[in-house]
Amino acid sequence: MKALIQGLSQRIRDVVHEGRGDVPSRYLSGIAKGGDAEFPVDRLAEQAAWDYLRDSGAPLAVYTESEGLRKLCDHPSHVFVIDPIDGTRGAAANFEMSCVSIAVAPYSTAPTIGDIEFAILQEIKTGNWLYADDSTPGIESEGYEGGLPQLGTTTDLERMFWTLEFNGHPAELMIRCYGHLIDASANRGGVYVVNSASFSISRIITGQMDAYVDIGNRLLRDYPETEAEFRRVGHGSILHLFPYDIAASVYLAKRAGVVITDAYGESLDSTLLLDISPLNQQSCLAACTPELHRALLESIRW
Repeated sequence: MKALIQGLSQRIRDVVHEGRGDVPSRYLSGIAKGGDAEFPVDRLAEQAAWDYLRDSGAPLAVYTESEGLRKLCDHPSHVFVIDPIDGTRGAAANFEMSCVSIAVAPYSTAPTIGDIEFAILQEIKTGNWLYADDSTPGIESEGYEGGLPQLGTTTDLERMFWTLEFNGHPAELMIRCYGHLIDASANRGGVYVVNSASFSISRIITGQMDAYVDIGNRLLRDYPETEAEFRRVGHGSILHLFPYDIAASVYLAKRAGVVITDAYGESLDSTLLLDISPLNQQSCLAACTPELHRALLESIRW
């Protein structure tokens, strides 16, 4: 299974990396099933994933952003939950912040994040990767200096380097919730928007970032009257964290010792892997230390 997962990840990365010049990268080609904008490189990556797994002959089911669930046989042993490009806009601009994200769980009608047994993230621009599975301890990696994880020790909100999310999130509402944290940390720490949950969370594992914050789904649950605003900026859809956005990165983060929860401070393990409805979409708070995680949870103006 490990060889299949790593081979698939490398194939997707190669196709996207090499094919960027052959397809228009910065205009929409459609809308994915969840309502997010779909770019030509997304279609290129999804087709590469499907072709690779089909040709492998393995008894699998495959879940991808654009196509949803498809089976390669009548009785799959496992389901591959694949976001071929998490961070499409970064890939389209040839920036570093985009990843192939693959999580694998035993097949069932309702697998969850807690069921995941294998996971890999591979950076599309560099080819660097992080991998872990249930059969071996720790995290395997390639392309990073030193062994991973290399978690930071930051506990101070003013000194944290952190990433946050705006895609599908009304900017004015978000700033009301954590604008004071941006003001506090922008000078003594660092604030970044990279449009990739996987890349953001993986940077905590590498020690480059201290925290990742995406609180949109908690705000919608706590204040249903905000739905119209979320749909306005989502062009009619709710665009919070889909399970395929975070499945692999949550598994790897937990293995690395990152404190990672939803925005209520609760485990993400019960999140269904194959359900992209708004009630199963997620929020996320991830931090390098328990103290920083607690401070974020207590300081955001819910």
